[in-house]
Amino acid sequence: MDFRYDEEQQAIFDLAAQILSEGSPAEKLLALERGDGPRFDPELWARVGEAGLVGVAVPAAYDGGGLSFLEVCGVLEHVGRTTAAIPYFETVVLGGLAIAEFGSEAQKQSILPEIAAGKKILTAALLEPEGEIERPNVEATATKTGFRLNGVKSYVPAGQLADLVLVSAATDVGPAVFLVDPKAPGVSVLPLETTSHRPEAKLTFDGVEVDSDALLGGLRAGREIIEWIDVRANAALCNVMLGCLEAALETTAEYSKTRKQFDQPIAMFQSVAHRESDAYIDTQTVRLSALEVAWRIAVGREADEAVAIAKHLASEAGFRVTFAAQHIHGGIGVDREYPVHRYYVHARHIELMLGGSTHHLRRLGRMIAAA
Repeated sequence: MDFRYDEEQQAIFDLAAQILSEGSPAEKLLALERGDGPRFDPELWARVGEAGLVGVAVPAAYDGGGLSFLEVCGVLEHVGRTTAAIPYFETVVLGGLAIAEFGSEAQKQSILPEIAAGKKILTAALLEPEGEIERPNVEATATKTGFRLNGVKSYVPAGQLADLVLVSAATDVGPAVFLVDPKAPGVSVLPLETTSHRPEAKLTFDGVEVDSDALLGGLRAGREIIEWIDVRANAALCNVMLGCLEAALETTAEYSKTRKQFDQPIAMFQSVAHRESDAYIDTQTVRLSALEVAWRIAVGREADEAVAIAKHLASEAGFRVTFAAQHIHGGIGVDREYPVHRYYVHARHIELMLGGSTHHLRRLGRMIAAA
């Protein structure tokens, strides 16, 4: 079997690599992280949108590329490699894919072309201070014209950047998902400080009124939509992690060839060689599992168990590889201005998004028990 990307896929990934690497030099990322605003590069985001990368999986009928989840994950790998300061994961995976799958024709017509052009930032507010993702505590009470939302969502990725948020809420007949303008009356957005500087926010809904046409996929489709997003989001995060680990490993390998002790490159020392070999094996494990789940989702195969396994492996390997990278670099590895430290904090952040290693092991255990 031929596991290589075809020419069109490779061209997309080469374009993503070029734009994101050119647009994410270390000094620019450091300036964004030191600034007062969120870690976001609007110029790079505009370039990515103009290149058609944001709309790669938006159906062609809505001005997109009409490609699959596999192409999205290939772009995300380069987002991870460069730790680019753009809300690609949030807009494409948490928002755009779900609207393309479950949205009404009116919702698709008004939102998807804007996503494809990179002119609208989306995200999803699925997590809460307490409770499972499938059982939201935010309440949606029916009104004469729609619904009234009350409650709190935590750790909303790019919540302070978003133009539109997919919000999960409990109704009388079960969970539902609503499209909410974060600037609407009653919505308050509190930016959160994160170790990686990735933008996240706490969203509070205090009597927020939404019309019935803000409902995504129907009143009884909420649980299906939430689980659908969750599976794809975790699969996407595995591919972001892959890019991050590859970059950390390559940086470390290059450093160990030039850094000398006792007149020898430290790469010649057996302990360093073994450490880098283990990191390489870990990274390849993440690659195989991340690409498998991306492919399974792209071709419509069941992927729940594979995603749980992949996220567990990515979480465990993410820590080991980036910790090894810091350790081999010595004192410079913990310098906040040095790129290898950025890979470490991003890997830890990606690990915990939508549940870390233990969360997914428990989820896998429940699946096995149910089977």
